[in-house]
Amino acid sequence: MRKELYTAIVAKLKQDVPEVVHIDLWNHNVEFIEQEEGWERPAVFVEFGSIVWEPNVGSGYRGKGQVRLHVVTDWTEGGQEAAWDLICKIRAVMERVEGIGFHGLVLSETETNHNHEEMLESVESYSVRYVINS
Repeated sequence: MRKELYTAIVAKLKQDVPEVVHIDLWNHNVEFIEQEEGWERPAVFVEFGSIVWEPNVGSGYRGKGQVRLHVVTDWTEGGQEAAWDLICKIRAVMERVEGIGFHGLVLSETETNHNHEEMLESVESYSVRYVINS
């Protein structure tokens, strides 16, 4: 279900938010930007939080978890306005992400990371419900 959710997020962003030029899994990419090969911006990195599982009646499991989108843009004069517009567009698209093994992407938290000189990082957290049928 994480693979399915990641694939659905990537497909929706590529289809509906072509301004995003780089999409990948989160691996503390922004924290180690000097040590990594560069990536184009705007970029979205997908981070999966923990999932709390409960047995489903009959068979399988139901889970509640979080997925975070790290939206990274260049920090330029007035760049925050463009970044906020992009985030609004991404939010609208995420409301329509659906799959068999997950449902119910609901925006739950927004954070702004100001610790970078040349970039603005906004973290959009979504609650998500998962299902595993056995």
